[in-house]
Amino acid sequence: MSAPLLSLKEIRKSFGENEVLKGVSLDVNAGEVVSIIGASGSGKSTFLRSINALEMPQSGFMDFEDTHFDFHPESRFFPNQAQLQALRARVGMVFQSYNLWPHMTVLENVIHAPMKLLKMPRRQVIEEAEALLSRIGLFEKRHSYPSRLSGGQQQRVAIVRALAMKPRLMLFDEVTSALDPELVHEVLVLMASLASEGMTMLLVTHEIAFARDVSSRVLFFDKGVIGEAGSPDILRHPESDRLKQFLHRILHDQVGHSRSNDSDQGGQA
Repeated sequence: MSAPLLSLKEIRKSFGENEVLKGVSLDVNAGEVVSIIGASGSGKSTFLRSINALEMPQSGFMDFEDTHFDFHPESRFFPNQAQLQALRARVGMVFQSYNLWPHMTVLENVIHAPMKLLKMPRRQVIEEAEALLSRIGLFEKRHSYPSRLSGGQQQRVAIVRALAMKPRLMLFDEVTSALDPELVHEVLVLMASLASEGMTMLLVTHEIAFARDVSSRVLFFDKGVIGEAGSPDILRHPESDRLKQFLHRILHDQVGHSRSNDSDQGGQA
């Protein structure tokens, strides 16, 4: 059996006196889609950001492809800046906020990193970027500025910008939570398409139905540890009381939100 694409051991992270990650370990194989759910403050986003060291863990170990990292500062395997840049070039990340450069067009946003970091020829980068934009139905918007796009369009461009770097792993941190409900679907369709093509993905999400449909595994984070993990079936048949409570609350909130939207639309008709 081949080694995992990503292996994390005993990852710990604190902010002051608050220990957010309490020794989290995880192996991810190539082609897996791992969904991470949990309440606010449970450590899930910090864990995701620790993978590409946007939040530097204070201890623990990580192996990604052929590189070993030891996050104990005194270790000779503690990552230097060059290693972090190489890691981030292979690990794409998309955030809740789109983070597109407002002074650049859609096409310029997508081609900037491959040209600067991968030193790819401009013509090749443009061809590949335009192919990606065609795939998501935004080729005609390639010379537009982000301010001229909807939130859903901007988020899809942010995903394409990450894909342009040809990552081995994609991280998605609650990428639909800032979108209006009617715009969520177009982003989830793109993510589902990536999953079906074998892209290795870790995603923090509150979209329970989406996690159930696309995931290889689901992790429930609870107070800085993985409280429950397993196949997507745990979303239908949770074992722990904490996961049962979380799912009841979030599904109740989503149903209430949906009914509120239906009522608003009915009032406008």
